[in-house]
Amino acid sequence: MAVIGFIGLGNMGFPMACRLKEAGHEIRCFDLNAGSMARALDAGLGPRASVEETVSGAEVVITMLPSGRHVLDVLAADTLPLAPGALVIDCSTIDVASCAIFHETLQKKGLATLDAPVSGGVSGAAAGTLTFMVGGTESAFARALELLRAMGKNIFHAGAAGAGQAAKICNNMLAGISMVAVSEALHLAKRLGLDPKRFHEIASTSSGQCWALTSYAPEPGLVASAPANRGYEGGFASELMLKDLRLAEQAAVASQSPALLGAAAASVYAMHCAAGRGRLDFSSIIKMLGA
Repeated sequence: MAVIGFIGLGNMGFPMACRLKEAGHEIRCFDLNAGSMARALDAGLGPRASVEETVSGAEVVITMLPSGRHVLDVLAADTLPLAPGALVIDCSTIDVASCAIFHETLQKKGLATLDAPVSGGVSGAAAGTLTFMVGGTESAFARALELLRAMGKNIFHAGAAGAGQAAKICNNMLAGISMVAVSEALHLAKRLGLDPKRFHEIASTSSGQCWALTSYAPEPGLVASAPANRGYEGGFASELMLKDLRLAEQAAVASQSPALLGAAAASVYAMHCAAGRGRLDFSSIIKMLGA
């Protein structure tokens, strides 16, 4: 079993660390939030007083942090006492440029690195059913596979360093666009006098079928497990979807790739969040239509 330093114990990081502990690994962890540290202590995760104490002697270091700036502030510090040859896995969703710096900086120190952003939300983290999109060398991926399987169900080696982040932002751009489209279609169907359940049944078996419709419908009463039935609480926050859509915009500009619908979806989510709904699940975007 591995000694793991885990940094970032938010809504995603905490259940991920718990899954690793349940798999028998020794977890040393840190978060700037005192409440998160108290929760970690109650869960027996082994909180430490600093990032330095957390990574000292750890065979594997895992980060789950808000942005590329946070990842680089934590991991790129020259004084960080990372063990020679340690494996560092960043599970945050960050910009492509910061991801490249993360790999380059740590590899120069003789460390193995992976970018491994996740999909599946808080419920997936708690259940250990996350999807991991992993970028890095084959050897680093092989070292990480057992740990990733303790936290996730679907583990994909997307390619070389940075490929995990590329896959994540492309996937979430697609999810954001799809949710806006599904919300518009459901709203229009109701305005035209269609019963939402009957339209959902029809579209779910027709050419409009997609995950946002059949597995995560934004209209209450259509998909039992969807956040729409819980007041849009407990899912993937709209402010996080906006963050990912903006990351996709940055990548599209940098690679000279047209992403017209991605930009439009980002604008819609920006208005949604500005209206005070940023903490609600991203399927709550249907509220922008007056539904």
